[in-house]
Amino acid sequence: MNTEVIRCEVSDYIARVTMDRPPVNALSQEFQEEIMLVFDTISDRDDVRVAVLTGAGKHFCAGADIKSRAGSERQPGDGWQHSRRAREAFHAIVECKVPVIGAINGSALGAGLAIAASCDILIAAENCSLGLPEINVGLLGGGRHAMRLFGHSKARRMMFTGQRLDGRELYRLGVVEECVPPEQLMETAMALAKEIAAKSPIAMQLAKHAMNAIEFMSLRDGYRFEQSMTAELSKYEDSKEAMRAFVEKREPVFTGR
Repeated sequence: MNTEVIRCEVSDYIARVTMDRPPVNALSQEFQEEIMLVFDTISDRDDVRVAVLTGAGKHFCAGADIKSRAGSERQPGDGWQHSRRAREAFHAIVECKVPVIGAINGSALGAGLAIAASCDILIAAENCSLGLPEINVGLLGGGRHAMRLFGHSKARRMMFTGQRLDGRELYRLGVVEECVPPEQLMETAMALAKEIAAKSPIAMQLAKHAMNAIEFMSLRDGYRFEQSMTAELSKYEDSKEAMRAFVEKREPVFTGR
């Protein structure tokens, strides 16, 4: 992929995606378009079974580029286009066919929180920071994504006050799977990625599709959908291989078929 601010490296079925727009990895039009391109491309690659998303430098993603927005004069349609790109950039992560692990290495603020909330699993560095500072800079947004991570009262307090939470507090609240020293973040995230990459890619894609689809369904409808995904998975050789390996007490060999 020919990208400038979103780097992607693939090895051993793992895509390591790095947001690299100094100094704080703030969103720009190029940033949003490249996030969409990278994750849409990952969805079509047979050599990727899981992705790890992180930020270059000391920040994960500090959100909107306030400096450029404050000094720019918008043309008719610019605001709608910006909002559309932002929505689709986040959804490209949510809708990516493979699981996405967010390795939060620093501040994830505003749109950065939305990017983190769009990931499937989160690992945090102790010194990271999640928050919604929009209320302090004349903006709004991020509340709905915060609701994916936090309960009723906490999401509103963050939205109304700009409160920021560090890695230890995120772990205490159950928002992230692990909280580790900064120097151990990528090692921890990659270890989890390797565990996921060892599973059947067909099963994993159907599992993510199911989890996305049932998130807002009733219990009855959600479980019915999961049952349909189980029936779909049983048609593939990977499903049969997993069962054979279990009975034969050996490691399965998955082919993605």
